[in-house]
Amino acid sequence: MSTVNALFGSMVFNEGVMQSRLPKDTYKSLKKTIHTGVPLDISIANVIATVMKEWAIEKGATHYTHWFQPMTGITAEKHDSFITPADDGAVIMEFSGKELIKGEPDASSFPSGGLRATFEARGYTAWDPTSYAFVKDKTLYIPTAFCSYGGEALDKKTPLLRSMEALNKQALRILRLFGRHDAKRVYTTVGAEQEYFLIDEKLYKQRKDLIYTGRTLFGAKPPKGQELEDHYFGAIKPRVKAFMAELDEELWKLGVLAKTEHNEVAPAQHELAPIYTTTNIATDHNQLTMELMKKIASKHGLTCLLHEKPFAGVNGSGKHNNWSMCTDTGYNLLEPGKSPYENAQFLLFLCAVIKAVDEYQDLLRISVASAGNDHRLGANEAPPAIVSMFLGDELTEILEAIESKSSYSKREKVEMQIGVDVLPHFPKDTTDRNRTSPFAFTGNKFEFRMLGSMLSIAGPNLVLNTIVAEALSQFADQLEQAPDFTEALNKLIRRTIREHKRIIFNGNNYTDEWMEEAERRGLLNLRTTPEALPLFTAEKNVRLFARHCIFTEAEIRSRMEILLDNYIKTIQIESLTMVELTKKDILPAIVAYTSELSAAALDKRALSEDIDISVELDTVRRLSSLAACIKSDAEKLEHALAEVRVYPTAAEQASFCRTVVFVAMQQLRASADEAETLVSAKHWPFPTYGELLYSI
Repeated sequence: MSTVNALFGSMVFNEGVMQSRLPKDTYKSLKKTIHTGVPLDISIANVIATVMKEWAIEKGATHYTHWFQPMTGITAEKHDSFITPADDGAVIMEFSGKELIKGEPDASSFPSGGLRATFEARGYTAWDPTSYAFVKDKTLYIPTAFCSYGGEALDKKTPLLRSMEALNKQALRILRLFGRHDAKRVYTTVGAEQEYFLIDEKLYKQRKDLIYTGRTLFGAKPPKGQELEDHYFGAIKPRVKAFMAELDEELWKLGVLAKTEHNEVAPAQHELAPIYTTTNIATDHNQLTMELMKKIASKHGLTCLLHEKPFAGVNGSGKHNNWSMCTDTGYNLLEPGKSPYENAQFLLFLCAVIKAVDEYQDLLRISVASAGNDHRLGANEAPPAIVSMFLGDELTEILEAIESKSSYSKREKVEMQIGVDVLPHFPKDTTDRNRTSPFAFTGNKFEFRMLGSMLSIAGPNLVLNTIVAEALSQFADQLEQAPDFTEALNKLIRRTIREHKRIIFNGNNYTDEWMEEAERRGLLNLRTTPEALPLFTAEKNVRLFARHCIFTEAEIRSRMEILLDNYIKTIQIESLTMVELTKKDILPAIVAYTSELSAAALDKRALSEDIDISVELDTVRRLSSLAACIKSDAEKLEHALAEVRVYPTAAEQASFCRTVVFVAMQQLRASADEAETLVSAKHWPFPTYGELLYSI
């Protein structure tokens, strides 16, 4: 066995470990729970807990934690030791089925969006047996869901699991109509490509804006950015390679399928791509990946930046969400088939996605909304805020031929009768990739490219699962009642193409022409988070989530409030940081440098009236003017911040932050960045873009 084979999953209580260590009947009961959701009997849970504890102790664990994903965007954990006092004054190591299945962390300080009062502190964690437990840092981590005392979801995993079940239910209805009775479950699968920056840790610690906000709030453009694109796929520097090697090893131990790593376009930017896996496991794995990136970077004297836009003027970081649907028999439902029936099935599932994306553009945009991601979307480095789908020329032509009942002549002339005639052979890669598309078909999956790098993938995927489940539900309702299945199927696919083809666009999403065309088509262009979030509670969206038991209306409203509150607080923290840096660092640096220049000019003039001191005087005049602007802009920003609380609702406050406070931040930055280009390197108070981006 190779070193990697022995390493991979070595710290995971996975299928192989369970099968080899659990009693046969216990293992069967657990598998039934995982696949059907049947509750575990407490006696079975006790056996699993004992075996899991013994395995974890062998791996060096002394504690256990219920690992959950509250609505803060990061993971949370409370550690308890295995020790229990014995009668003789010693301790024994115990872990019960009750402790495995359920925990009770204090929930009072987690965001709830008004779901409960602050003094109502009780919250519960519940074991998610579909995601394997693992050992990290001498602790047994048990992936869990997190809910309130009243049963409301307080986390990101609970609604994600609900959405996976909703899609499973509706997809199976469709498969039964096609005579597919072998499949017992349909899973959604995801591979989340993660972009990030690495900079020198010593320089990071000299930038308060990076420490407080994750991005640089000031910074003049360096002489070289990403213009030459010479960093993209370039040779990986030794220091970065050492970081990547250790990251791979730690991820492999935890069963994370880290596969591809390379330099990205911007200097100091990189990417890690995993192999796809079941959506809830992929979500857990991506959270682990981000956590380990930060931890391991520090061991190498580096800092990992996961903000969507840490540096102005160069590309920000996203997260490409490769999503598909597969049966438990291994059949990819978005894979074009070889027989008429397989192709008809593929086209119906494809049409479900087309319909879903068109009808719920707002929810997809909301699922990626944040203050940080607003910097990227539409900035010629990421998809625009307009949601559209890329299918490629050949598949688009096939759909057009089906809609019009015309011949498809690219390879051979055949009338497109779905389920009767064979479609032309359709290989995976029939067209070039469209890197500007928000939602692109890439052969047997869709790549949702609007996600920001810090974002949990739970939100976008629960939306994808739910909206596709809704489309499949509507399809099944119609087809199950049809007297002639084939005829009804033909009509349904044609009607869906005709009614929703406006969402399909295969061109350049960055152009002004597309913005105009999208508006003519009636597509939404929700440029900012405050524009998008109020649509979360639109009647159609509330009905959608309630119908599939994903969210109650109260849970939807709570999440909208949390997202708005997070946006407001992000802008406020950034603004306060800018004001502090301006007063304590930038203005004193300008004053010190102009004083030095003035003194130098006086010294030169004392030597001779004929000595030219225009350079010193011109610089002093310009810097003095800029200093006055900076002082005035900082005061305007402070006044704007004070006005935020005048507005009574979170939606109004968020809108004011975007239209007034953020604009004031940009004005302050423009003056300060110009000053940076004039002040000497010795006097400028923190590392420049050039130093940050090219220090490794």
